[in-house]
Amino acid sequence: MKPHLSVNLNKVALVRNTRHLGIPSVTRAATLCLQAGAHGITVHPRPDARHIRMQDVLDLGALFREWPDREFNVEGNPFHNLMACVRTLRDRGLPVHQVTFVPDEEGQSTSDHGWSLPSDAQRLAPCIEEARGLGLRVSLFMDADPASMAAAKSAGADRVELYTEPFAAAWPTPQREAELLRFASAARAAMEAGLGVNAGHDLNLSNLRAFALQVPGLQEVSIGHALVADALELGYTATVKAYLDCLGH
Repeated sequence: MKPHLSVNLNKVALVRNTRHLGIPSVTRAATLCLQAGAHGITVHPRPDARHIRMQDVLDLGALFREWPDREFNVEGNPFHNLMACVRTLRDRGLPVHQVTFVPDEEGQSTSDHGWSLPSDAQRLAPCIEEARGLGLRVSLFMDADPASMAAAKSAGADRVELYTEPFAAAWPTPQREAELLRFASAARAAMEAGLGVNAGHDLNLSNLRAFALQVPGLQEVSIGHALVADALELGYTATVKAYLDCLGH
């Protein structure tokens, strides 16, 4: 199966929030990306609402009623505001398909590490159980450590999202092949444990094709910052199509 593309719209909301005009529109961006062939939309609502706000989550949930063949992924720290977001979506009968649990701090500018397993497993377990009880697929944001994949499965996860910033940082250097091998090894370990494999963070048009070709079992990539930056120059439609081409679509 060719990897799916989920577009993270946090940066669209960040630009909108600098003024009180409601532009650029998060739902309009989502619509254009879905029309261009994106398989899903990702948002990461943080407690300070510095980009995606709760109303965006609800508006996107309503939008996904019109796209029953696409997926809405809401990510964040389950010990902050994430679970309240998905409970509200479910209470209102709005679609949400996947939650990605990310161990970021409240003031953190961006996600920069995965969960530490098995040490985090005990406190994650109730959140995973609740999310699965709501009918949601659960993905854990993880470093590319093959030894941790079995623990992610034991904690109750359905998938892992491999944190790809180390690969992206190594891409212009001779270390990129070693990083690709490390991520491929982590993906194989995840599959052997019975997990699906997602990936995200700093993937872009330069490095995505090689990553998708060499990391086995890749089911989904979540891309935001680079894709939105490219869209400022190329437009959403051309940009999404370029990323889909890197994934073999």
